[in-house]
Amino acid sequence: MVFDPLTIVMLGVLALLIFFMFRNSRKRKQDLEALQLKMVPGAEVMTNFGLFGTLVSIDDDANVAVLETSPGSTVRVHRQTLARVIEDEPVVAGEADAEPSINESSLDAPAEKPKRAKKTEN
Repeated sequence: MVFDPLTIVMLGVLALLIFFMFRNSRKRKQDLEALQLKMVPGAEVMTNFGLFGTLVSIDDDANVAVLETSPGSTVRVHRQTLARVIEDEPVVAGEADAEPSINESSLDAPAEKPKRAKKTEN
């Protein structure tokens, strides 16, 4: 059986596509397992819809997580909405002393020019 060069290239591209699909799937599975290990009561988490809170409890059977959004205020959400664990970022020594930058263009928005009255000649 003789294959022309185009068929060989197409089979090579197909093999690469399949390889990367399996690699991506395996990587996503590892990331999900790492996230699940970090999801413990007391962890600061963020949901898919942007709600931040402290994880109080997780019920694996009912797929429910309880978040404390403020002291004494809890919210029940579906466990799959927990997107990520918020970890404290280390502060770099140079960044602690620097002042926050302000977008000056939004502070000094140009005012509308006043309309000039037309001069009428008498």
